[in-house]
Amino acid sequence: MDEKIFNLEIRKFLKNFGITAQSEIEKKVREALANNSIKENETLEVEANLNIEKINLNHKISGSIKLN
Repeated sequence: MDEKIFNLEIRKFLKNFGITAQSEIEKKVREALANNSIKENETLEVEANLNIEKINLNHKISGSIKLN
């Protein structure tokens, strides 16, 4: 295994995940605000799961996102 290539591939995946996840979160929060299903001063609980079946990896990250 080439450590340099491996590291770059992980970073590329995580960058793509971060960018697309942020875009999706922003879109859904705007929709929820527009239809009044959430309020502007809420804190949203968030959870992300990273799964790589072939190596039996299942990692959960939890947190919160404050809207205001």
